[in-house]
Amino acid sequence: MQRRRDPVERAEERSGDGSTDLYDVSTWEPRSIPDLFAYTLYNAISYGFRAIVLLVAIAITLSLLVSPAALVLEDPFIGIFFALSVVPAGLLAAYIWYADITTSEPLRLLVVTFLLAILFATFAAVVNSFTRPLFGAGFLGSLFFFYLIVGPIEETVKLLAVQVFAYRSTSFNAVIDGAVYGAVAGLGFAAIENAIYIGRVVGEAEPEASVLFTAGGIATVRALAGPGHVIYSAIAGYYLGLAKFNRDYAGPIVLKGLLVAAFVHGTYNVTVGIVPGILTELLPIGFGLAFVGYVVLYDLAIGYYLYRKIARYRRTYQTATSDIDGDSRPELTEFEPPQR
Repeated sequence: MQRRRDPVERAEERSGDGSTDLYDVSTWEPRSIPDLFAYTLYNAISYGFRAIVLLVAIAITLSLLVSPAALVLEDPFIGIFFALSVVPAGLLAAYIWYADITTSEPLRLLVVTFLLAILFATFAAVVNSFTRPLFGAGFLGSLFFFYLIVGPIEETVKLLAVQVFAYRSTSFNAVIDGAVYGAVAGLGFAAIENAIYIGRVVGEAEPEASVLFTAGGIATVRALAGPGHVIYSAIAGYYLGLAKFNRDYAGPIVLKGLLVAAFVHGTYNVTVGIVPGILTELLPIGFGLAFVGYVVLYDLAIGYYLYRKIARYRRTYQTATSDIDGDSRPELTEFEPPQR
């Protein structure tokens, strides 16, 4: 994006001379001692703040993972359930990555986005824990909590995991890349959330209860919840990608993506505790089957919304590039990875 210029600079450029020093008139760079001091201090504060936020996130993450880590050390077999709980979400994120018809995303950006989502998820956990008592225990309290806190906060931190690093890379060069990185962020969020939930349930189980049976049960439940995180954040990520190439409307576009993701996320949290019970009263099925059936159908419905967006992008890309003579793909910059 071309830098905006003051009228003095534009006039100087039109004159063709270019000999006038415009420092501190319409241009600026650190020259003097005060300039250098301000420049250095600003960078120190900026990077220092980021470092503090990152260190706090790491500290919270480590504290939350103490219990799951202790369980794995006590019984390494439980670690298998941690891994299995993210398999469905991982397969879905892999499909969205494969659906990117433009270029392969660098592994380092995918890994960093995954790790940042794990770290930022802890902020959502803290906010959820502190705000939950404010809404009370009734249905309306839960309704407002899920729609006003859980959905917006969790989708925001997942989108931040994309925006602070991958979004700024030259490899983020297509709208669909936002869906890819959003899906990876959702996978990271699901990974730590599953670990915390499984660790908590196994840790609070009765001493005589089978650890493997308890871990298997909660791991199955978390495995069903994981794909939702991938779908919701992929939707928000898609709009983040759209915003990158539509700077005049970037704010409203990002907000739209967050609102859609937060709404479907909140709706899932509100309905998953109600609909399975209703289904068991209307149909001759057990609660377990009703729960699994509802989660799968809900994810399929929201996933289809995401699928249609990705499919439309792919069709439009194929149509546009098929009309180009010679190379059937737009020219890549030297920083972009090779095509698949």
